[in-house]
Amino acid sequence: MSLTKFIKYLNSEENLIRTIFVSILSSFVVFGIIYFTKLKYIENFIPKYGIFLFFAILSYALILSSVRHIRIYKNFPCMSGMMIGMTIGMFSGFLPGFYIGATNGMFYGSIFGMAIGILFGAWNGKCCGIMGIMEGIMAGFMGGLMGAMTALMMFNENLKAMSVIIFAVSGIILIGLNYLIYKETREIEIKNKEDESFTILWSILLALFTIWFMAFGPRSILFS
Repeated sequence: MSLTKFIKYLNSEENLIRTIFVSILSSFVVFGIIYFTKLKYIENFIPKYGIFLFFAILSYALILSSVRHIRIYKNFPCMSGMMIGMTIGMFSGFLPGFYIGATNGMFYGSIFGMAIGILFGAWNGKCCGIMGIMEGIMAGFMGGLMGAMTALMMFNENLKAMSVIIFAVSGIILIGLNYLIYKETREIEIKNKEDESFTILWSILLALFTIWFMAFGPRSILFS
C-alpha cells in the first residue's frame, strides 16, 4: 500500500489524524490553564521542564490515537494482539518514564512509567486474551524502568537532544503499529464506533498527572 493511501486511510474512516490533534489540543488547554494559575510562579519552569512536558504531550497523542485504533476493532488474532500489547505497553511505559525520569529522578520516573505502561499494555493487550495481557504487563514493566534509566544515564550528556531522538523513533514505531492494525483489519467490520470523548478524557488525565509530577511531585536527591 502506498504512503498516500495509508494517510488517506488514517484521515478517513478512523479519523486517527484528527484524534492526534484533539489529544494535543486538550492537553495544551489543560497546560495553559495550569500555567497561568500556578506554573508561571515557579522559577524557570519552562526552561527546566518545558521540552520534556512538550514531548510527553505529543507522545500521549500518538499513544492514544493507536489505542483508539485498537478499540475500534476490539479483537485481534493472537500474534497481532501480542504485538499490540507489547508495543503499547513498551512505549506507554518508556516515554513517560523517560520524561519524568529526566525531571524527578529514576525511582519516580520508573514508578510513573510502569504504572502507565502496565495499565495501557494490559488494557490493550486483552484484545487477544491472556497472552496479550501478559505481553502488555511485561512490556509496561520493562519500558517504565528502561525509560527512567535512560534519562538518568543521559543526565549530563545531551539529555534534551536525546528526548527528540527518542520521540522520533517511538513515533515511527507507533505509526508502524497502526499500519499493522490496518493490515489485520482490512476485511473486518468496525465493531465500536465512538466519538472523541475517550481521547479528550485520557489526554486531560495524562497531562494533569504529568504536569503535577514535574512541578510538584517528589524528586530524587539528585534532582532536588
